[in-house]
This record gives sequence, C-alpha cells and structure tokens, in this order.
Amino acid sequence: MAKSKGQEKPSAEAASEAEETAAPSGSGERPPSEDRGPMAADDKALLDQLLRLKAEFENYRKRVDRDRPQWERAGKSRLLEKLLPLYDVLLSAHEAVLRHKERLEGSEELATGLELIFKEFTKLFEAEGVAVILSLGKPYDFNLHEVLGQVETAEAPEGTVVDEVARGYTLEGKVLRPARVRLAQSPVLPRGEGSGVV
Repeated sequence: MAKSKGQEKPSAEAASEAEETAAPSGSGERPPSEDRGPMAADDKALLDQLLRLKAEFENYRKRVDRDRPQWERAGKSRLLEKLLPLYDVLLSAHEAVLRHKERLEGSEELATGLELIFKEFTKLFEAEGVAVILSLGKPYDFNLHEVLGQVETAEAPEGTVVDEVARGYTLEGKVLRPARVRLAQSPVLPRGEGSGVV
C-alpha cells in the first residue's frame, strides 16, 4: 500500500515539531535533567526543614500526651475544691436534722432527702479518689492539718488533735484541703502550784 506525498507531509511536520519542543530553545534554559545540581540543594534544604518540623511536631505530641493527665488532675482538683464547701454544708444540715429530729415536723422526709444527696456526693468523691483525712485523736501533722487554735486539756497529750472544725480531704493521696483543727495544750497551772514554792 503506497502512501501519497500529501499524507507523509503532515507526519513529517509532526515529527519536526516534536523535535523543536524537545530541543533547547535559544533562551539559554536547560532541560530539567541538566538542572538537578542547584535543585538538589533546594530539595535537600526543604527535606531537612520538613524532617525538623515533623520531629518538632512529634515532640509536641508526646509532650501533650505526657502532660494531659496533669491537666486533667488539676481541673478535677479545682472542681472538687469548689464542691467541698457545699458538701460540708449538706453534712452539717444532715447532722442538725438528725439531732433535732423529734422537734421538727416532716423531718423524716428531710433527713431521707439529705441522706440521698449525701450518699451521691460520697459515691462521687470515692469514684474520683477523694478521701477524708481522719484527724481526731491523732498527732498534729503540718501536711494534713491547719491549726486554728489550742484547747487546754489534760485528757490528751500536747499536740494531739482534739477538735475538728472542718474536715480535710485528699485527692489520690495528695491534700485537697487540710483539716482545720484545734490541738491539745497542757493546762497552765496557777502560779505557785507545782513549782515547789510555798
């Protein structure tokens, strides 16, 4: 099958155009394969920057993962500190209702309602790791107690907690609020007694 000259010309023109596009133009630009030297330096700098950013982000993520429990604990601690005064008021109200049960009408329902609220608070505190600091009859501990005064008594050794004004609480072993207490103090003898002077 013979091809006419008219059919050959278009294919020859297409080949000629393809060569012109592949050949470098007179503007002095080099094909990308010849221009790899300077580009390789730029690529290396960008890759280095990318790797540094990736490492910084990984360090940031690890730091956030490490610090998250501390932030959660601090937030929980602040919330529980705000709930403690309410808990103390409810506890005082419950104890008052129980003491004056006979004189108050409808005190059974009130005592039952307060008991339910008190139990819910107790469950919440136990679930969050809050524990009461047991102070009465124990020696003074500056980590657990805030001294509000002293009581003269011969019934307890000096420095022993004899009165608890406000309960103290710990959160996961750390003091959330110290117990506010009064300590035993040896009674002061009147002048001349026990000194051997007559």
